[in-house]
Amino acid sequence: MTTQTLIIADQHLELHPSGVIYWREEATLLISDLHLGKVTHFRKYGAAVPQKAIEQNFEVLEQNLHYFRPRKICFLGDLFHSSMNSEWHRFEEWVKKTEAEFLLISGNHDIISPLKYEALGITQVPELVWGPFLLTHFPEERAGYFNLSGHIHPAVRLRGHGRQSLRLPCFFKNKHQLILPAFGAFTGSHVLEKSEEDEVYAIADAAVIKI
Repeated sequence: MTTQTLIIADQHLELHPSGVIYWREEATLLISDLHLGKVTHFRKYGAAVPQKAIEQNFEVLEQNLHYFRPRKICFLGDLFHSSMNSEWHRFEEWVKKTEAEFLLISGNHDIISPLKYEALGITQVPELVWGPFLLTHFPEERAGYFNLSGHIHPAVRLRGHGRQSLRLPCFFKNKHQLILPAFGAFTGSHVLEKSEEDEVYAIADAAVIKI
């Protein structure tokens, strides 16, 4: 496994192939766009989505917990895809057995009552200024802060000889912000065009590779 560590405002951010960022100084995992419940939602309406995709999200979450041992976990929006379904109960079980403090930055898909999150001990806020960083769901530029966000599900397209191409999820960085890839299985992605000033860190198998 290969990670990449960025130093921004004297803070160390480790980019992991699962799509999370570990903020070393705050012992915090940053995770965006899980879209829990999406698989169950689509299966309900007949989509041929494998049931194992549900458990895959939690397996990867557990792997990150064992690898980083975070004190805090911050979700950068779209934690749950839509209204509650059976995956909520699986999420409840996971939260109750996890020894970490939870934060949720509200995303456009986060329509479940904040009272449900509060009952699980999860603090939900629209945005958060934390040290040098502005944590939001939607990418934003604000003077004096470096923005960490999600929402876009960034990807990069690599082109080879002829018409060969490869689409990979990525961390997308510019002067003012770093956009995380979607963590959740079955979430899709959006290809962003890289300018000369942008930095792209693609996820290929078990490695984060600077393009």
